[in-house]
Amino acid sequence: MMDPKRDGPSMMLAPSARGGAALSFPPSDPPRRFPPVDQHLVVPEKTRDEMIRGRKIIAQPALEPHGDVHANLGAVIRLHVREGYRASIDLLTRVSEGSNFATDLSIRRDGTDPSTGRRHLEEVSFEIVNEQAPGVVREKAEDLALRGVRRVFAIHVKRGEVCEWSREKAAFVPLDLDGMIEDPCFIRPIQVRALLDGAAAEREAARALERKGNPEILAIKQSAEEKGREEGREEGRREMLLEVLRERFGELPEAVQARVATATGATLSRWAKRSYAASSLDDVFVEVEEDSGPVRR
Repeated sequence: MMDPKRDGPSMMLAPSARGGAALSFPPSDPPRRFPPVDQHLVVPEKTRDEMIRGRKIIAQPALEPHGDVHANLGAVIRLHVREGYRASIDLLTRVSEGSNFATDLSIRRDGTDPSTGRRHLEEVSFEIVNEQAPGVVREKAEDLALRGVRRVFAIHVKRGEVCEWSREKAAFVPLDLDGMIEDPCFIRPIQVRALLDGAAAEREAARALERKGNPEILAIKQSAEEKGREEGREEGRREMLLEVLRERFGELPEAVQARVATATGATLSRWAKRSYAASSLDDVFVEVEEDSGPVRR
């Protein structure tokens, strides 16, 4: 018999094939069924309505702090999304029977989910928290996690904090701003600070473009590297010329050193050729006054 005082699943005694009784357990709960992700309770793009556990909520336009962080977030995340994934802003999702809302930014697999014939459920979601009630943010995270969203982040604008939802703790856990967010849908880890700070976001965006092989970024990098190599070669020529001049003519006047320090590569080459046969410093620098002005010793 079932014990009416017993908490949790009950056991029943059933007749055994050999007499006596055998243990019999009730069937386990059937898998939870969710409505399709794009079967909406509210009308997308025509109203600002959202539904959270049966309560209608109006999605308000943003104030500057929220809007600024939203733009920043979209830029850095969009550039980090790996091929085969897609980032969306304000994508409305049917999270449960009673919840139909959009997070500020989400990432999902591209294409159609073969098991449903509809778009994929997002795998990662970001919510920007400025004026939004903490209880609402928590309910969203709980519903998203229950639906199957792998990771849920909350960016608290006023606190300058980025948190991630922990299923184990049933709470948002703050992240180290100098730490990195790694995920299979990103081409590279993203610094946590970049989700809040514009300068950090620009650095991370540039690194993402470089990792993706963006031709403009690669051209700029190649040009900078070539310029650095050329500057390095010129610096080497300056040091070599000064060393030869000191070896031949002793301690050099400051004017000579300053002139060598500002000369172009072509001028340095001419001076270097003359330095081996010159009988004086004047012989080295003669007839090149148009390049850097006369030498004063």
